[in-house]
Amino acid sequence: MRAPVFLSHGVPAEVLELAEIPNPGPPSPGQVLVRVLARPIHPGDLLGVRGPAGAAAGRPITPGVEGMGIVEATGSPGDGPPPGTRVAFFPAPGAWGEFVLARTEFVVPVTQDVPAATAALMLVNPLTLGMLMRAVEDALRDGRRTVVQTAAGSSIGTLVNAAAHRHGLRLINLVRDPAGAQRLRTRFPETPVVTTTDQDWPDQVRAAADGDVPVVLDAVGGELTADLVALLADGGTLISYGQLGVGSTALEALPLTRRELTLRGVSVGRWRLLPSEQRAEDVAFATRLARERPELLAVAASYDLGDLAAALDHVARPGKDGTVLLTSPIPE
Repeated sequence: MRAPVFLSHGVPAEVLELAEIPNPGPPSPGQVLVRVLARPIHPGDLLGVRGPAGAAAGRPITPGVEGMGIVEATGSPGDGPPPGTRVAFFPAPGAWGEFVLARTEFVVPVTQDVPAATAALMLVNPLTLGMLMRAVEDALRDGRRTVVQTAAGSSIGTLVNAAAHRHGLRLINLVRDPAGAQRLRTRFPETPVVTTTDQDWPDQVRAAADGDVPVVLDAVGGELTADLVALLADGGTLISYGQLGVGSTALEALPLTRRELTLRGVSVGRWRLLPSEQRAEDVAFATRLARERPELLAVAASYDLGDLAAALDHVARPGKDGTVLLTSPIPE
């Protein structure tokens, strides 16, 4: 089968190549074999490729954990959706290949009314949203509902914007460029947007928040962390769920103890460890979102798996709106 692979960590466009590798083999009990038709390129996928730059991977590794496709075979009769079923899946390592083995508990049947592109995006980001909202609710105290979020124009940032009213949050969006700020103001006109290229952006945030920021949702990290921590009210919480930024901030440079601040990480990679009841609730929400609000699962562009270089180039474009997909032809 065709699959993007890398032999050493580094810049994705430099270390990833499309190769012919063996099929995964027949599924074991508790697994299904999926012919993958569409898979997203998530920032987390590319972070995994970058890894410690120059370090050997030890073997060819195929990125990806999410996608949609058609069940080809099951590990045993009645074990998961039958062959021919359209499914979304997460987590399933190696999802960028043409075939992938997925555990039946992480495979979700998808009806024909949900387009393939939507189904390919219906799990990771909505599940991340659920985890973030639970972390936010846990961090908010004393009736304070103000939340500042970075990377507000990203795919997850868009979902947070859509969910803010439902959760009664007073959201303030941070973006890097004026064009992204204008897109957000057009789409969510009642939510303040601040551009971090403005020299006085922290003062703008404090004015929009009336000086009180109990929670920051951060997908950027790096050198921006110190400025975000400075925005927090005493006793506030910085919730980190991404590493889109550059540089770093030393932990000991932050006034965590003196101001009783909390740093909390959230990773969708740990979603599989949640109780089955919570996972079922999250998947039900994701399924409803895919059917009722597909516009929130926006696709920037779709590229055939053979156009890997063009897809990676598109991912790196400033101002990209939505997620780039890698696709494979539907079998006849």
